[in-house]
Amino acid sequence: MTITLSQLESHLWESANILRGPVDAADFKSYVFPLLFFKRISDVNDEERAAALKEFDGDEESAQFSENYGFQIPEDCHWADVRKVATNVGQALQAAMRGIEQANPHTLNGIFGDAQWTNKDRLSDALLRDLIEHFSKLSLGNAAAKADVLGQSYEYLIKKFADATNKKAGEFYTPRSVVRLMVNILDPREGESIYDPTCGTGGMLLEAIHHVRETRGDVRTLWGKLFGQEKNLTTSAIARMNLFLHGAADFKIVRGDTLRSPAFHTADSLATFDCVIANPPFSLEKWGEDVWTNDPYGRNFAGMPPAKSGDYAFVQHMIKSMAPKTGRMAVVLPHGAIFRMGKEGEIRQKLLAMDLLEAVIGLGSNLFYGATLAPCILVFRQKKAKDRKNKVLIVDASKEFKTGRSQNELLPEHVERIHGWVRDYEDVEGIARVVTLEEIAANDHNLNIPRYVEPKVTVEVLTVEEAMNRLRGSAQAAFAAEEKLAGMLIREGLLQSP
Repeated sequence: MTITLSQLESHLWESANILRGPVDAADFKSYVFPLLFFKRISDVNDEERAAALKEFDGDEESAQFSENYGFQIPEDCHWADVRKVATNVGQALQAAMRGIEQANPHTLNGIFGDAQWTNKDRLSDALLRDLIEHFSKLSLGNAAAKADVLGQSYEYLIKKFADATNKKAGEFYTPRSVVRLMVNILDPREGESIYDPTCGTGGMLLEAIHHVRETRGDVRTLWGKLFGQEKNLTTSAIARMNLFLHGAADFKIVRGDTLRSPAFHTADSLATFDCVIANPPFSLEKWGEDVWTNDPYGRNFAGMPPAKSGDYAFVQHMIKSMAPKTGRMAVVLPHGAIFRMGKEGEIRQKLLAMDLLEAVIGLGSNLFYGATLAPCILVFRQKKAKDRKNKVLIVDASKEFKTGRSQNELLPEHVERIHGWVRDYEDVEGIARVVTLEEIAANDHNLNIPRYVEPKVTVEVLTVEEAMNRLRGSAQAAFAAEEKLAGMLIREGLLQSP
């Protein structure tokens, strides 16, 4: 029986509700995602075993050959084995997950994260048995749960966990509409390499896959060309599970600190990629200035960022990571990064002189978890089109959002409009201006958007009759207010009755 997306989404969210109480909402992801992935690979393993037995006419020995399976599951490490355990369930779970990781060192090493399954104060045997039985109700094999459906439900769960934790979510989750806008601007094509130096849960890499598929490209040409690095262990594990569950066959997500120890390099040169995309932590303090003083990869080519803000450390790392001819990048930054002076102003001046900056897009406020201020997107390109040289498109998209109760949202029509302005690269009154580097230099290399894009002023034209009617209405309202105030003062004894 095939599971629908809505069925799977509600089932997965219910698993989080089982944890509610003993486990803080911020930690749901550390437990639910590993269980989901464990159940998935166990169910797929059952399907692969059935197919192998059929192919080899029931020959058990031949069916056990490793090439028949996507992942190896050692003895006593299958979901069914753990389901039989009644006591010390957390210990059995942890042992099974570690066994699977060790049996698949090149693909699954560390993928289940570091959750404390054996902490009985938090996870009692009864709670874990309830959780395991809940997951056991649905088959998560390929026959019942296709990769695209499972992947979408996984993304749904990431979003739900982000909503539940709000302020803490910014470190691992970028709103998918913002990701879609950035990917649409970069327009990755089949066969190109894509890199996210602060990949979080892998959403930008996944959106690049979706984009290639939607533009009728062969996503298989991306296998082996998807790269990401993420500092947080749990988040990097979630990113890997996310890509596997979406059907990505070959990618490289490395846990580590990109600024202090970049994962992708050859000798003293950073690896380069066609598309570089990221939402780094805003104005990160203690970002690695000590390492960058003598950076072996030359990432301080435009200057040393200030010790208390790593924004331009990420920008320079990403520029160094762009392929020489085809490279382009999009990065989300706090608005202050485009106008702060001092060291950042000097770096901005040098980057502008290199004529790599193609567009600055100011977004609306409160779009990101834990960041109510308005962010911006900077778009860079190694080889700008001839008619875009020595120019920068400045876009004020700050009004493009739907107001939400706790958070604003970019809807598909907002994404489409903003992308259209960037694609067309022309003046739009009150919205966008193509500005020369000369004009920017005259403004001390300050890219603050209101300096270049003035809001559209609408002048209302009234007839004499309409103006007189409005005046009469205003006068009547003023008289009524005056009478009301006088009545209140008389009642309080502050004014004598006429």
